[in-house]
Amino acid sequence: MTSGNLQPGDTACLQRADLDCLLQELKRAGYTVVGPVVRDQAIVYDRIESAEELPAGWTEVQEGGTYRLERRQDAAVFGFTVGPDSWKKFLNPPRTRLVEITRTADSFETRTPPAPTERYAFLGARACELQAIAIQDRVFINDTFTDPGYQARREQVFIVAVNCTQAASTCFCVSMNSGPRAAAGFDLALTEVLEENAHYFLVEVGTGAGAELFSGIPHRKASPEQRARARERVERTARSMGRQMETDGIKELLYDNLEHPRWAEVAGRCLTCANCTLVCPTCFCSTVEEVTDLTGDHAERWRRWDSCFTMDFSYIHGGHVRASTRSRYRQWLTHKLASWQDQFGTSGCVGCGRCITWCPVGIDLTEEVRAFRGPVKNS
Repeated sequence: MTSGNLQPGDTACLQRADLDCLLQELKRAGYTVVGPVVRDQAIVYDRIESAEELPAGWTEVQEGGTYRLERRQDAAVFGFTVGPDSWKKFLNPPRTRLVEITRTADSFETRTPPAPTERYAFLGARACELQAIAIQDRVFINDTFTDPGYQARREQVFIVAVNCTQAASTCFCVSMNSGPRAAAGFDLALTEVLEENAHYFLVEVGTGAGAELFSGIPHRKASPEQRARARERVERTARSMGRQMETDGIKELLYDNLEHPRWAEVAGRCLTCANCTLVCPTCFCSTVEEVTDLTGDHAERWRRWDSCFTMDFSYIHGGHVRASTRSRYRQWLTHKLASWQDQFGTSGCVGCGRCITWCPVGIDLTEEVRAFRGPVKNS
């Protein structure tokens, strides 16, 4: 094994036995490492201290309304796709305190929380998730207004991406041009190669920060054969997507079918439970609530995740704008795939398939889009 200076664009080979060296180097650099772990019969993202906590030998079985873990026949560390969590819970937490107000003798004292200082290293981010982070960057940082808390967290994140070497039956990232290979948005990217007598990771250096950190970790220069094996595994994944969605003209398709009978059909199944928006890595709807203590001397304002599927989300003085399930599902799908493009210049969907897997009744947005391309229109 050797170590040495690397540059963005270089590739190296990291042996499976040395994966923990990467994790420990991240910790030494001052990062809180967050990665996939098995918990509550799912693979979720949480803080980890060593590579032994990663879900080696586990995979998922996903379908509409179905998710379960299964043991693999090998010891692949990243032999799964995505679970119910997304990285947005670290960048845009489900609950954020905005301000505290305390009564004083003759006035009120306000205090805003200090800027977040914790530095996260995301270990195991998939290509579709990197695109989701870029979409949320567009919303919270690169739009008219900047969210200071999101910006403070985002600027300190180190990302170790993982290229997918298998696809779930609910994946359609190829349709959304978001995977399975990470093209940008990472400091380091890993591709796992597991063969009969070899287990290693091809490491692609994405940034100067990634090069600096990885240069101190034992590694070898990747051979042409190793690069080819890694590339073949990702290409095979791209050919095995479980879903497809035709995106040509999709914005106009949805705008032209706002009264399509399919909306009523899907509303007959939809529970408006908001699962799809909560697991979605790009949804960002929120509400603000204010609470006080019993004395009335102390009040706090909090922002928390909300959903366009809740009745109160569209409440305006005098009533609810979207009172029916039909109107709320239509709002979600048309915003995600159509009006999001008008607002932010991109689709709001990255093809991760979470909304399909975690919908209790298995509603599939790729199936809904196909229905609108059928012969019935505006009837």
